[in-house]
Amino acid sequence: MTLKPKRKILKVSVLAPDLAGGGTTRVFLVARVFQKLNYQVKILGCQFGEQIYPEPPADIPVYSIPGLNYPQMLDSSHKMLDEIDGDLVCAIKPRPTSFGIALLNKLIKQKPVLLDIDDWEMSWEGGDAWKYRPSFRQLGRDILKTEGELRKPNHRFYLQKMEKLVKFANAITVDTKFLQNRFGGTYLPNGKDTSLFDPAQYNAEVSRARYGLSEYRVLMFPGTARPHKGLEDVLQALDILNQPDFRLVIVGGRKPDNYEDQLMEQWGRWIIKLPRFPLDAMPEVVAAAHLIVVPQRDTPIAVAQCPLKLSDGMAMAKPILSTKVGDIPEMLGDTGYLVDSHSPEKIAEQIQWIFEHLNEANERGMRARKRCIEYYSLEAMSAILSEAIAGL
Repeated sequence: MTLKPKRKILKVSVLAPDLAGGGTTRVFLVARVFQKLNYQVKILGCQFGEQIYPEPPADIPVYSIPGLNYPQMLDSSHKMLDEIDGDLVCAIKPRPTSFGIALLNKLIKQKPVLLDIDDWEMSWEGGDAWKYRPSFRQLGRDILKTEGELRKPNHRFYLQKMEKLVKFANAITVDTKFLQNRFGGTYLPNGKDTSLFDPAQYNAEVSRARYGLSEYRVLMFPGTARPHKGLEDVLQALDILNQPDFRLVIVGGRKPDNYEDQLMEQWGRWIIKLPRFPLDAMPEVVAAAHLIVVPQRDTPIAVAQCPLKLSDGMAMAKPILSTKVGDIPEMLGDTGYLVDSHSPEKIAEQIQWIFEHLNEANERGMRARKRCIEYYSLEAMSAILSEAIAGL
């Protein structure tokens, strides 16, 4: 009798650019997809904040090193290189703290690199028009001062240079058509674990009661408030409607600046802020929504992104109100409600219509879940990823 040799269990090291924020949700999502493909997964990353955000899944090991400025960051990078043991290295975002370390590992250990791009990093800095042209004195300050700009590992000068190294990845995945046109690679959408995000497991009224939302009609935005995400347009729409039981519920997110405070100061009467929740707790929170709002503005930052809030709402069979920006229309198909960006009046009209026809809107939400299962579930993502890395 001839015994078949056991199939080797492959390992993947998923490198996060910043475990305290900046693509970490995508890190955990891609790690889950690798698990679906029976990879042994380990997440590694720099941590430039006090805590990992969002809280990582309990069943995936996470190795965190301090996120420091140069030259101390070189020591942290060395420690991460020692911990990378994957047969494949997946770097999230083309940043020095993820892709840069992955390329060093490739050079030293000859392990292939998959680069996953979920954002155009330079869109935050003026895009291709940005140039670093310091005076000789300014260059000296940027390099030599303790808090000099070029001491920061993710300074836009380094981000711009990392884009030129994308061609050295063995494979590339992207989550928007904009990024695919710019960098090439395989389209891997921002999907969702539809078995975890399953509305059949939750009671909307119970969730609303648990989070103090029972007396309101809940428009929910799960994520970080930023100017390009269009929350001002929704809040202006609520001013137009002026109905006292409407509330915009902002869930979790980071506070990279004081933008959220500005929203609270001007429109606090319409806003309820819920704290951060672990990823596994988010389905129960999203269950409390009557409507998910994703009012992206038509900016280079927004066009390059695929909002995770879309798949949150789709998986939980919620009506979704969004804008005609980037990949959003294609992702929703005919299962959501779309208006032009920067249109508070149109948003107000659509909110009014949805709540006057809530049964019809909920039926559309159920179609959105079916679409999510077919195209944006972990199973759908794993089939795409398997093909993308087959040659590695």
